[in-house]
Order: sequence, then structure tokens, then C-alpha cells
Amino acid sequence: MTNKLAPEVQTAYKKALIARDNSYSPYSHFKVGAAVKFKDCDDVFVGCNVENASYGATICAERNAIWSGVAAVGKRDMEYLIVVADQDEPVPPCALCLQVISEFYDPKMPIYLGNLNGIQKCYLLEEILPVPFNSFVA
Repeated sequence: MTNKLAPEVQTAYKKALIARDNSYSPYSHFKVGAAVKFKDCDDVFVGCNVENASYGATICAERNAIWSGVAAVGKRDMEYLIVVADQDEPVPPCALCLQVISEFYDPKMPIYLGNLNGIQKCYLLEEILPVPFNSFVA
């Protein structure tokens, strides 16, 4: 699937792959990298999972990438997200990350899931999270 993607997405995948290598995951040994592209911004922001002995202090790669982008350019709508892990079957964002993603909600936003061999799947946000919590908030 990777070869069929826009060069910009392929480059962002490579950045997520590099971020994955920087993962600090001494407890799970499960390294994850992510890259996020915001609309109206040329930069791609990356993150990796960073674990802590106090598991609640752990941060996922997706949230790490999103927070990095927000810190650099402020809150913006997301154009796409890429998640990379070393699994035959690519892994989607966890429920907590999906909730965070919903703050930057565009139901048609693609979420690319990859492994070390490239991007394997693509889902729209609305497919993974059809009813976000923020749709209930007045």
C-alpha cells in the first residue's frame, strides 16, 4: 500500500518509523511511532511511546505527536495520522488516543496503520471512532 500513497505520506511514514526507534519502552518492549500532519501547516510532528514505572504516567506515540504539534503551532484540525509498530497486523490507536484525536475531529481524516514493511491499512476516523465523546458535550 505504501507505494500507492502520496510522497508526503510516505515521508511522514518514514519519520514515524524513526520516532518508533526512539521509543522508551522497557516494560512492554512494544515500540510505537506516530506522525501527525495538521491542516494549514507544512510540518509533520512525530512522537513515540514513552513508558514509566508508574504506568499511568506513560504516554502513547499518537498523543505524544499531537501534543508536540500543538506545542509548536497551536490546536489545528488534523489532516492525517500515521501509527507504526512492529506487528504483522498493524495496530490502531488505543481508546484514550482516539478520544484525544476526536478533539481535532474530522470524521473523514485518514488514519494510516503501518509496520516495519510500510503502511498496510488506512481507516477513516469515523470508522474507528463512530461516536466520539465530544459529540455528547453541549
